[in-house]
Amino acid sequence: MKVWLNGALVAAADARIDPADRGFTLGDGLFETIRVAGGRPCHLERHLARLAEGAATLGIPLPHSTAEIAAGLGRLLEGNGLAEGSIRLTLTRGAGPRGLLPPAAPSPTLLATAAPAAPSPPPARAVIASVTRRNEHSPLSRLKSLNYLDNILARREAADRGADEALMLNTQGRLAEATVGNVFVMLDGALITPPVSEGALPGIARGLVIERLQVLERPVTVEELHRTAEIVITNSLAVRGVASLEGKPLIIGSPLMTVLEATKR
Repeated sequence: MKVWLNGALVAAADARIDPADRGFTLGDGLFETIRVAGGRPCHLERHLARLAEGAATLGIPLPHSTAEIAAGLGRLLEGNGLAEGSIRLTLTRGAGPRGLLPPAAPSPTLLATAAPAAPSPPPARAVIASVTRRNEHSPLSRLKSLNYLDNILARREAADRGADEALMLNTQGRLAEATVGNVFVMLDGALITPPVSEGALPGIARGLVIERLQVLERPVTVEELHRTAEIVITNSLAVRGVASLEGKPLIIGSPLMTVLEATKR
């Protein structure tokens, strides 16, 4: 397996990242997960635009232009002979001295890895997480930062409760997102998703669905979650129906799933 690290294609066994890299020591960085289909990264422009926006928010300079990154990802796919699968693109601030304050002149690390396509996940058995909440007031709620500990805590809670996904609430007790994707609910005949201001990540698949379908962006309460008959989770790799929420069976396999899947192409 080969990786693309700081502009060079190298064998994964030979790739080296500084032990003082702030992405490792502090989670000081961002990532993008990009679906690969037909040998090409899907919606790459959107992913790179979100990465650039997040990097600007954190004050991390991008070490390569978008054209150079796109070319590097092409080399990565070609070097691994990968036509279907995914790419993970990780940007960190790079190495720095001990302490929180970033170095004045950072030397960022940019790493891309590739993986073959995984089987489609089965319908989710979901719970509503109680161990943690999304902080909709933090700018980090709008970034794909390297710190996913809230999501990990919520997913562990789901596993402990016999489920495989968790819906995460914000500080006001309203729906924000799932641990690995955005959430769409069917309620009273309308397709609804929480706005970014509620703590929802501005997902790539989420944006495509909103552009192509009639979607109502508004807050969703827990009471409404318990009333809905259908919940779907979207991310860049999959559209996943929810088979049950807190043990209550939900609709699976409706035309909505087919329509949502089509919006990703």
